[in-house]
Amino acid sequence: MTNPNNATISTVHTAEFTSGHALQIPTLRILQDDGTIYPGAVAPELDKETALKMYHSMSFIRVLDERMLAAQRQGRISFYMQCLGEEAATVGSAAALDDKDMIMAQYREQGALRYRGFSLEQFMNQLFSNEKDLGKGRQMPVHYGSKDIYYMTISSPLGTQIPQAAGYAYAQKLRGLANVTICYFGEGAASEGDFHAGLNMAAVHKAPVLFFCRNNGYAISTPANEQFKGDGIACRAVGYGMKAIRVDGADILAVYQATKMAREYALETNEPVLLESIAYRLGAHSSSDDPSGYRSKEEEEQWRKNDPISRFRLWLLAKGWLDDEADKAQIEALRAEILDALKVAEKVAKPGIEHLISDVYAEPIPELERQLAELKAHIRKYPDAYPITSGRMS
Repeated sequence: MTNPNNATISTVHTAEFTSGHALQIPTLRILQDDGTIYPGAVAPELDKETALKMYHSMSFIRVLDERMLAAQRQGRISFYMQCLGEEAATVGSAAALDDKDMIMAQYREQGALRYRGFSLEQFMNQLFSNEKDLGKGRQMPVHYGSKDIYYMTISSPLGTQIPQAAGYAYAQKLRGLANVTICYFGEGAASEGDFHAGLNMAAVHKAPVLFFCRNNGYAISTPANEQFKGDGIACRAVGYGMKAIRVDGADILAVYQATKMAREYALETNEPVLLESIAYRLGAHSSSDDPSGYRSKEEEEQWRKNDPISRFRLWLLAKGWLDDEADKAQIEALRAEILDALKVAEKVAKPGIEHLISDVYAEPIPELERQLAELKAHIRKYPDAYPITSGRMS
C-alpha cells in the first residue's frame, strides 16, 4: 500500500496524548570548567596549530568586543554587539568547517569571521563605515561580509538567512560541490516563520546545511521560557525529519566535535542537521540594551563562572601548548594593537555618495541615477545637516 500521507501509522484503539516533552535531547559536554576532560569523554583530534588558532581567535574577539563597546560609549561608532560568553560556539563551529563552506551569520558570529582570516583592519573599516569598508559604508556596524572568505553579508531582519541557507546549500548539492552551508541564528529567530520554512525546505529537498542555533537564553529582553514551550530548539528537528544534536556552547571541544560530525553527515547524505548551542549571553543584547531591566546581576555572575575562554585556556596550559606569561603579554599587546587600528580607521574618509548605487546593477540604471541626483541636490541645499556627506560629493 502506498503512503501518500508520509506518516507512520501505528494503530492503537484507546485515545491517548503524546506528551509535549516526550523527546528530551542530551547536551554534549567534553571539557570541564577546570580544563580537564569529563570522565568517559574523548577529546576530538586537534593539532596544536589549530587549537591555538581557535584560542587566539576567541581571545581576539573578547578584546575587540571590550574595546569597541567602549568606543561606542565614547561616540566614536554608532552601534556594537558583543558575543561575550559565546566565543566558543562561533569559533569552535567555524574551525570544524572547510574554508569554502558558506557561512550565513546572524550578528554575533564575529568569532567565525576572525577564524576565517578577517583582519583587524577589515573589522575596523566596517565598524567605522569608511571608504575601505568592503560594504562601502552601507551597513550598520557588525554587519560584516566577505566574498573572499565565504561569509555572506549580515542583514538586520531576524531569520532571513535561514531559508537563504537552505537554497544556497541545495545549489551546492546540485553543482556537486563537496561543501556545506552553516547558518547561525538565535533561539529568538527560531520563532520567526523563516525558521520553519527554511528547515522544512532543507529537509524535503535534502540540502547539506547545518542550522546552528545559539540558544543564549534571551531574545533581547524576552527570556526563553516566554518564547517557546518545548525542550529548547533541537527537538524541533524531529518534526522535520532531521538529525539534531545539542551541545554545551561554552565547551569549544564539544562544539568542534559536534559540528565536525554534523558536517560529515550532511556531506555523506546531502541532508541538513540542526545543532543547538546552550550558552549564555554575558553582555547586553547590543550597545542599545540595558539587561538590568530583565535579569539580575546574580544570574549574570553565576554564568560568568562558565567562561568558555578560561576553560579552553586551562586545557591548553595543561597540554603545554600555551605559555601563561607569553599569553598574558600577547593579550596586552593585542589591546594596544586594536586601539592603534581604531585610531587609524576613524580618520579614513567616508565612501563617496555615488557608492549608494554603484553595484546595485552592473551599470546604474537611469532611475537610480535620477534618484542620486535628487539626493545630491537635497544635500547641497542643506549642507549643515549632512556635514560629512556634503564634503564628499563629486
